[in-house]
Amino acid sequence: MRSDCPISYALDFFGDKWTFLIIRDMIFDRKKFYKDFLNSKEGMATNILSDRLKRLEAVGVISSKVFEEKKTMKEYSLTQKGKDLIPVLLETIAWSAKYHDNLAVPPNFLKEMEKDRNKIITRIQEGLE
Repeated sequence: MRSDCPISYALDFFGDKWTFLIIRDMIFDRKKFYKDFLNSKEGMATNILSDRLKRLEAVGVISSKVFEEKKTMKEYSLTQKGKDLIPVLLETIAWSAKYHDNLAVPPNFLKEMEKDRNKIITRIQEGLE
């Protein structure tokens, strides 16, 4: 850690955009497998994806287990630490939608966020269980 600044810590923790995009895919697209992440529209390289999954698991944001139906595959899931990032992602989406047009944001998202952020967070968290 470079300093005791919470922003610096968060940036060190997340590392780069790929880390946040993996978490996004797990939360909003319910992705669980390496191949699922590899098929994301941003086109992440295999070595970067593998590194980020290992890093996220090492810091306790995700966990993995052997997929019962196919023992050669790992199934990834968010830990509570990962689920606690839902509000961060929602605020990032709201900020982006406020300042940039034509993003893939549901039409009423900003109004819903203003009205009841906690309701949206709870709905997403329940969908992950």
